[in-house]
Amino acid sequence: MTVRIITADERLSASENKTSLAIFGPPGVGKTTLIKTLPEDEAVCFDLEAGMKSVQDWRGPSIPIRSFEDFRDLVILIGGPDPAQHPDSYYGTGYHAHVQAKYATSGLEDFLKARSIIFVDSITDLTRQAMAYAKQQAEAFSERTGKPDIRGAYGLLGREVIQAMKHLQHARGKTVIFVGVLEKVTDEFGTSTWVPQMEGSKAGRELPGIVDQVLSMQLFGKDAEGAWALDETSTDRRLVCKSGNIWGLPAKDRSGRLNMTEPPDLAALLAKVDGRAIPATPNTPTTPINPDPSLKGLNS
Repeated sequence: MTVRIITADERLSASENKTSLAIFGPPGVGKTTLIKTLPEDEAVCFDLEAGMKSVQDWRGPSIPIRSFEDFRDLVILIGGPDPAQHPDSYYGTGYHAHVQAKYATSGLEDFLKARSIIFVDSITDLTRQAMAYAKQQAEAFSERTGKPDIRGAYGLLGREVIQAMKHLQHARGKTVIFVGVLEKVTDEFGTSTWVPQMEGSKAGRELPGIVDQVLSMQLFGKDAEGAWALDETSTDRRLVCKSGNIWGLPAKDRSGRLNMTEPPDLAALLAKVDGRAIPATPNTPTTPINPDPSLKGLNS
């Protein structure tokens, strides 16, 4: 493995200026429909939920995925071999060559090379598929008794999901968007918190540190003073982008370019994160990119 220097110009070029996002929201808030704000000739949806019904008018391509092994193969095709891995291990040169041969006549590898945005719907279902895979592996059974060992399965689940996400994130020129379910959990003291719904705790803990941006999608309305407030009866969707927000929602902005909330337009949001001019798209919401003046005190 050789080490190369990337200049500032290279880093800011189209091939290097990529980002990774995790977007969480409650069921039915419209997470999948966010793909309609992405360019159809650049994006591909990895459909793990069989949930494309809500975006039938989006003319971009999708790939149905029904097992974690299939997802891992796609990740390996996109990211190529990992030089740090043993050649015969997953993500090594040997297995990468095997996957290339497996899909040699399908045109899948060339198709994926031509796509710059990978939309994974959803990370919640990905962890469920990974758990089903982990339960079938030798590590999920006790060496002494041969009985199922749930702790071993959860350990393998966490490692497999994290490795797949990191491999996808390191792929050159690929913006990766994970969407997942956000649920409200109330403890025995009556305190409620919003947490991503994922199998196992390890992947959920490490995901915010892997991706560049963590966003929470919620329904908002205007309060008496004209400021945005959580409102489950409203139809206005917003993306919460900053940690320490007053709603206690998971969020992180590594770019430092986003406001406390942004409209649900991923093309505009990605342009803002990358420091590019915001594109005009047919699906751009009418909500302005800059937030309402009443949010001035929340922008940082």
